[in-house]
Amino acid sequence: MNYIKKEMKKGIKLHILNTDKFKTNLIAIFLTTKLERKTVSANALISAVLRRGSNTLKTQEEISKQLEELYGASFDCGIDKTGDNQVLKFYIETVNDSFLPQSNENILKMAIETIFDIVFNPFIENHAFHKEYVEQEKNNMKQRIEGRIDNKRIYALDRCIEEMYKDKPFGLYRFGYVEDLKDINEMNLYERYTQLIEQCKIDIFVSGNVNEEVENIIIENENVKKLKERQPNDNTESEKNTIKQGEKIEKMDVAQGKLVIGLDVNSKNEDEKYNVMIYNTILGGSANSKIFQNVREKANLAYEAGSRYFRYKDTIFVNCGIEISNYEKALNLIKEQLEDMKAGKFTEEEVENAKKSIISSIKTIDDEQDTGITYYFGQEMSGNQKSVEDYIERIEKVNKEDVIQVANKVEINTIYFLRN
Repeated sequence: MNYIKKEMKKGIKLHILNTDKFKTNLIAIFLTTKLERKTVSANALISAVLRRGSNTLKTQEEISKQLEELYGASFDCGIDKTGDNQVLKFYIETVNDSFLPQSNENILKMAIETIFDIVFNPFIENHAFHKEYVEQEKNNMKQRIEGRIDNKRIYALDRCIEEMYKDKPFGLYRFGYVEDLKDINEMNLYERYTQLIEQCKIDIFVSGNVNEEVENIIIENENVKKLKERQPNDNTESEKNTIKQGEKIEKMDVAQGKLVIGLDVNSKNEDEKYNVMIYNTILGGSANSKIFQNVREKANLAYEAGSRYFRYKDTIFVNCGIEISNYEKALNLIKEQLEDMKAGKFTEEEVENAKKSIISSIKTIDDEQDTGITYYFGQEMSGNQKSVEDYIERIEKVNKEDVIQVANKVEINTIYFLRN
């Protein structure tokens, strides 16, 4: 895969992932803005309203018809939270022109024009979004937000994050809050949209077997020409809560308890985060990890047990699904694993296995187009530009002493338990 990055205008970048591995082209537009309580709900709603229709394709039926004409192209969008940033993501995937019958059509160009039309040329009436679309999407968003409790594992993780990052951007829920929706209408939502498009960081990705023509297609696109320079987002993260959030127990009608432990890692710099990745894999990031083997397999205290490293926030979250009566036993056993890591009670073989596991995962980045885009967007957001080969090389350098040093910086910040 050949990766090229170019700043088209200040704050607007084009990323081209040139590869002949796939029969499709994947185009993505990411709009990145700071997570803020006053805008988080409106931003989430904007992505839902945009997909309903553009100024050219005013209904979802018209969009669907256009996608069919692009040989069954697919369109999708969503909301993500990357560190202290909220990201609106839009994707269109279509078959590569080289696999189509000879014609004068340029499917790649048509796909680019379609996604740009949806994102940057919305359906507007009297300087406002289409009222019916806004009201319908407000109701859909309300159901989505209220339905977050349906997946108890993800809900518990979200609640631990909210407690650990109370009054901080990362503590905000990416889809916003029901109480905000009542004050949003077609006019003020469109006002927020215009602010977003004028100010947000814009990253445009094209993955596929493409040539230099794709850059010209994008630069010459009328919707891109209308975009103005903007001050690029400052990617620095807000400071963590220095005060430990302690223990939070929440009661709900659940059959199984959900235990989530938020760990502060306190690594010094970006380079040290590779050491943390090995630490997390040994602690709870794989089926051979200490938490999985000792808490789930040997002690039989958990249905599921593991940990996940949030690189942007330098935080690890331990997740366990347990019998409610096993709370104290499971918590104490997890604490034992943390202490064992500090004492170096793990083998060189475990370090090597962790490295192999991570490297194996890294090598699959090129296997799917959206994974490749996600990887290079992560590099863009971290400001740490590393090729896949450099990434692997850095992982291979980690040794046991590096992991012990990480272990002795890890501290429990927040313990969250969902029970009945």
